Amino acid sequence: MSRIIAVFLLIILIPLFVIIGLVIYYEDGGPIFFIQKRFGKNNSFFNIYKFRTMKNNTPDLATHLLQNPETFLLRVGFILRKLSLDELPNIINIAKGEMVFVGPRPALYNQYDLISLRVESGIDKLSPGITGWAQINGRDDITINEKIELEKEYLKKRSYFFDLVILIRTFLSIFSGKGIVH
Repeated sequence: MSRIIAVFLLIILIPLFVIIGLVIYYEDGGPIFFIQKRFGKNNSFFNIYKFRTMKNNTPDLATHLLQNPETFLLRVGFILRKLSLDELPNIINIAKGEMVFVGPRPALYNQYDLISLRVESGIDKLSPGITGWAQINGRDDITINEKIELEKEYLKKRSYFFDLVILIRTFLSIFSGKGIVH
């Protein structure tokens, strides 16, 4: 069902994708999308799609590891991140069956500490999501251990109703900008 909804959303969002793509291209040329290897369900790799928010000359590091990350951020990148619009291309990953709407955020290819804790907790068996219980309860403001505890809680409480609550709270947190550091 997620894949069908994702395809429908992609069709509806084509005008927004075009506008965002043109603004990124105007500011810094191509590519429009940022593509990065991430860990998915059962620790399989997939390429996640996002709108590019950083300049072309940015080192391939997590934003929090960059010195003065704001110097690498596109002007439009700040807005895209603030409103989480940079994540919209994740819908492509849902349409491909690599992600779902609600689940743990996919780990970066080099987040071995997070990955091993997820394996210990059984969280690695879940499909990664655009949003999740940890994202609405801290996002960039929580430690890896706090994230794991929230993801274990999600694993126990997982249901369509709980996913709906998470989706609603996600939209509320996007508009407040709470928990977004970079």
